[in-house]
Amino acid sequence: MAKRKDSAGLVIFRRTPALAFLLVHPGGPYWTRKDDGAWSIPKGEIEDGEDKLLAAKREAAEETGFALSGRFIRLPPVRQPSGKVIHPWAIEAAGLDPAAIKSGTFDMEWPPRSGRLASFPEVDRAAWFDWPEAQVKILVGQKPILERLKTKLEQGNPAPAGAF
Repeated sequence: MAKRKDSAGLVIFRRTPALAFLLVHPGGPYWTRKDDGAWSIPKGEIEDGEDKLLAAKREAAEETGFALSGRFIRLPPVRQPSGKVIHPWAIEAAGLDPAAIKSGTFDMEWPPRSGRLASFPEVDRAAWFDWPEAQVKILVGQKPILERLKTKLEQGNPAPAGAF
């Protein structure tokens, strides 16, 4: 059995007017009618030998078109129900407009068993969600990522990028 590749991602947040998270909705036909429990932080696979923070920034740029820079807050890795581990960082970026995302695409056979390849956006939309709504929208396996960031912010001591 092939080893699962770990992922890296960014929790993009703002604190004004209240704590909110920029989440992305996966593109493609399997996600079209899914909403609650389907949203994610921008994330993707870490390439062999790739720095995890650079992978998180690359994946966020591929999924949103936003090249983020600033102070990245390292959060503890979180194991997903699939066994994959997400290595998250957080960055405060209040001025991002979800309507401005420009996602990369992926190809897959569609319709199934048709022999035809179709192209779909990795992310079909993004939105800001406040704390209660983010808990409903995000994939269940990613909830601990948001919870850990919220706790860290409430304690007032975000760790620097390399703290974990």
